[in-house]
Amino acid sequence: MPQYDYDAIVVGGGPAGSATALFARRAGLNVLLVDKKKFPRDKICGDAISGKSITYLRKLNLLDAVLQQPHAMVYSVIFSSPNESSIKIDFQPNREKGDVHGFISRRIYFDNVLFQTAKKEMDTLENAPVEDLILEDGFVRGVRVKENGRLRDITAKVVVGADGFSSVVARKLGIYELDPDHHLVATRAYYKGVTGLDDAIELHYIKDVIPGYFWIFPSDSGMANVGLGMVHRIMKKKNIRIRYAHIAATQAPFFRERFKNAELVGDIQGWNLPIGSKKRQVHGNGFLLVGDAAGLIDPFTGEGIGNAMASGFHAAQTLAEVCNGNDYSARALQRYPDRLWEHLWPELQLAYRLQRVGRIWPLINLVVSKAERHPEVKQWIVDMMSGNKPKAELTSPWTYLRLLFK
Repeated sequence: MPQYDYDAIVVGGGPAGSATALFARRAGLNVLLVDKKKFPRDKICGDAISGKSITYLRKLNLLDAVLQQPHAMVYSVIFSSPNESSIKIDFQPNREKGDVHGFISRRIYFDNVLFQTAKKEMDTLENAPVEDLILEDGFVRGVRVKENGRLRDITAKVVVGADGFSSVVARKLGIYELDPDHHLVATRAYYKGVTGLDDAIELHYIKDVIPGYFWIFPSDSGMANVGLGMVHRIMKKKNIRIRYAHIAATQAPFFRERFKNAELVGDIQGWNLPIGSKKRQVHGNGFLLVGDAAGLIDPFTGEGIGNAMASGFHAAQTLAEVCNGNDYSARALQRYPDRLWEHLWPELQLAYRLQRVGRIWPLINLVVSKAERHPEVKQWIVDMMSGNKPKAELTSPWTYLRLLFK
């Protein structure tokens, strides 16, 4: 058998990569974590840290460290519909997790906590972009990185691609795809001086940008994280220029007064979100893909950090088992997609169905308007959001027929 420099090389130091590396290292593996940037570094994102993310932060004993960084706690969500009806729903305890809060943490802080923790526990490389993969006999055997201007080959039993939506690992393997039906395009900008901020994340469904939504999240230092997300194919079909749609949303009648004296901090930036509404190839001979590289973003909410960390956890479990043997083939690594899809696929399928329901703006008007006027409808939504009632009811035609007669 060949001699390897490491059990695993993880390419990408964001939440998926750092979680994979930390869980694998704590399982006893020799791990190298590589990133093309120097930390701390920013990342375009909505910055929402959900209850799922909190679960994995707890597993890593990093929740307190993250909460010591600048952040904003959130305890509820505000929905508004195209007809400007609005409801506020408090987070409820989930039967499994019990969490009644989330928080907003800018990625320059959040990712840095994870990466700096990894830096203390394993070998890391920063400012070291992966230029190529080392391929031999149909297997990935390592990576070729540019370090201090020089190329360096580093080998591993398994290479983990955690390098985002435009993953170099996936591209070099010829498995990268941009499917416009399963891809969101989003903006993000920080503002100071947005009025009406609360301890709530805000999701606003505006007729001109459906299917998609406009969000306003409270951030640290009195700032707001503001963005817009749309399905790629429909955005192109409607010939929508998403930057201008973002600006138009802040100037819409429902929001104009709140942004009247707001100051844009930096610029409006855009990025791509491969959503988990289809199963992509996430493993093969000598490699795994996690996080955005695996296309695991929630199709309904656009949230990706929780699923990224979940994929890192399942990848590390597989690495701990496989790297102690001599078989790093796709067959041996199959347990990773088996675990991943068993854990995430039902939830992702439902989220995709909800996204498609959300394209029908009269239904959004109906649900939000009824919840605004009827406490029992609002409680029904609360129960589904907290996992105490089947969310599948939201995709049933009978649900909306019943609502018509409320």
